[in-house]
Amino acid sequence: MPQRIFLSIDLGTQSARVACFDEAGHRLGMAETGYETRFPRSGWAEQHPDDWWRAICACSRQVVAQIPAGSEVVAVCVGATSSTVLPIDANGEPLDDAILWMDTRARKECAVVNETEHSILRYSGGGTSVEWMLPKTLWMKRNTPTLYESADKIVEALDWINWRLCGRLVASKCNATCKWSYADSEGGFADDLFRDIGFAEYEDKWPKTVLAMGEPIAPLTAQACLALGIEGHPMLVQGGIDAHVGMLGLGVVIPGLLAVIMGTSFVHLGLSAQPLFIPGIWGPYPNAVVPGYSLLEGGQTSAAAITRWFRDCFAKDLGDNAYTILAKEAAEIPPGADGLVALDFWQGSRTPFCDPDLTGAMWGMDLHHTRGHMYRAVLESVAHGTRQILTAFAKGGHTVTSMTVCGGATKNPLWLQIIADVCQTPIVLTQDPDAVLLGGAVAASVGLEVHADFHAAAQAMVRKRSVINPDAGAARIYDVAHERYLATHEALAPLMHAMKKG
Repeated sequence: MPQRIFLSIDLGTQSARVACFDEAGHRLGMAETGYETRFPRSGWAEQHPDDWWRAICACSRQVVAQIPAGSEVVAVCVGATSSTVLPIDANGEPLDDAILWMDTRARKECAVVNETEHSILRYSGGGTSVEWMLPKTLWMKRNTPTLYESADKIVEALDWINWRLCGRLVASKCNATCKWSYADSEGGFADDLFRDIGFAEYEDKWPKTVLAMGEPIAPLTAQACLALGIEGHPMLVQGGIDAHVGMLGLGVVIPGLLAVIMGTSFVHLGLSAQPLFIPGIWGPYPNAVVPGYSLLEGGQTSAAAITRWFRDCFAKDLGDNAYTILAKEAAEIPPGADGLVALDFWQGSRTPFCDPDLTGAMWGMDLHHTRGHMYRAVLESVAHGTRQILTAFAKGGHTVTSMTVCGGATKNPLWLQIIADVCQTPIVLTQDPDAVLLGGAVAASVGLEVHADFHAAAQAMVRKRSVINPDAGAARIYDVAHERYLATHEALAPLMHAMKKG
């Protein structure tokens, strides 16, 4: 019998990545191809959908060529950035560029949704976010009516990629529950909410079928197999939001654990046996990832995106070694960045402040401060944002004892230690750092019934590598620094709001 292989696709913010795994979770090959993000106006972010498909196909052909002889790709699963929204025609062709998840243009539409105070919004922390599917769809209807009317469907990036793979247009329960105001415990979508905000036609404009992560969608088409370099017709299994797929790849499939996906943004994900309604935290999302559990979610819109901005602005001359040199400079600075305080709100605050009008800031500088001081302050600002999210979890009755992490930030040992120290919480690293890709393989294995459920699949495919313990000696310093972080937010937020209003 041929060795069964799972092909996993991660459609990220900066690039597409594809990898193959066997039934035990061993990675057999991986490839990555980048694409461009455009920022045409303040708060806007867009991408070309065709760039995603070209990148996925190029990566897949490289990966499939690395599979051992006698192996067979039997299932495919996709994780993708969520609330990356695009209009398509009846043939599935994009009618415009996609509005990226981090785009915050739909502020007014977000307010319209939240002003309803509809009961279903309690499943998302009491309101919707400017990033999410509903405000962006409503923005299209209000601001680009011709485009909106000509669109057969408004979909997410995940839905469109799945359509390109198998020819069937469906939505993911993960995305719909977390970003589309959907709750299966309440019967699905709330018709009266959509009617009240002027989107009564949602059943015509959005995909009608909603499938849970791990459910089979359809076999790949012959055209897709040819484009991806795959022989046969493997089954496409429903995936979800990239970070949430990453939960599976980190083995966070039972209550008591917290997954933190440390990428362009940070996402903090935990499961609860009971629905916990926590101010400033998204959720509890019923059955969004693992059946029978509610999902709790915190998040920071800007994280690694800030370090990339810092590199581009202050370290371009360092070339490929920029991050290494910056980390070395920052490591020479003591905890607390020698008095520098920074806020991590380069694209607003996702949670727990839930405020898209907040901006980045840094203060406390004098003539002795260096680039290393500033870089350390940036790293610490993201750590303080994570600590504030853990505080909100704890106040709501969800205790976090450790964080299992993945993403680009895990390549920076200094940053991981800073986060552990600021939060005074251990950080767990797994053997395969690409948890979104491994999570896709976990979901694919369940969809093909190779493993009975997510728990069994995670036990068979996910392995722990190491633990970073917090330095107790840094606790007092960072307690003081955290109070300054909070006070800075309180002092500057009114000025930031006034600036946004012009």
